[in-house]
Amino acid sequence: MAKNYYEITLALAGICQSAHLVQQLAHQGSCNNAALTVSLRSLLDLNPGSTLAVFGNDEANLHLGLESLMAVLNSGSRQGAGAELTRYTLSMMVLERKLHGNSAALNTLSQRIAQLDRQLAHYELESETITSAMAGIYVDVISPLGPRIQVTGSPQVLQNSQVQSKVRATLLAGIRAAVLWQQVGGGRLQLMFSRQRLLREAKTILSRLGPAY
Repeated sequence: MAKNYYEITLALAGICQSAHLVQQLAHQGSCNNAALTVSLRSLLDLNPGSTLAVFGNDEANLHLGLESLMAVLNSGSRQGAGAELTRYTLSMMVLERKLHGNSAALNTLSQRIAQLDRQLAHYELESETITSAMAGIYVDVISPLGPRIQVTGSPQVLQNSQVQSKVRATLLAGIRAAVLWQQVGGGRLQLMFSRQRLLREAKTILSRLGPAY
């Protein structure tokens, strides 16, 4: 069956968006809030009607992720910001594979995400309560699967418990996108052998969106 590179690219952009947000949070203590909302909200729809529906049914919601995907695909360096983005992206893919092979963890994950819905009746998505709950899911369900993702940034920033929660919640959203990527036919080999195809697809989507403000 022919691969749907549009859907694969959207899901990959979702992973890369999380990677970029983690990078921003770790270095600055803050991040692109609109993109963060899209990523966190993607955790809540476990039976979406389409790939784009996971990200609010709007390509523009993945602007940061599409740009980050292009940076990852174009990155030849093993150091600096591009290498960090690539490392986070690949690490989330590795953890998704570990999750995929662990039915107990998958069951716990879906139960814990279902519980978030109840909390969202009382708290905003970006509230400390919800990000802490999402971070707790990451710590309890994803971290034990190993290997742990080493987040690098400003030591002072990373000591802040609210930043820690947002980083973990964002990593959880990235793993959600990695699950989606596998579901729509994504695979690690594409990053090696279909790089130009993915780049073209990302460029095409970005050309429709115009500049981000």
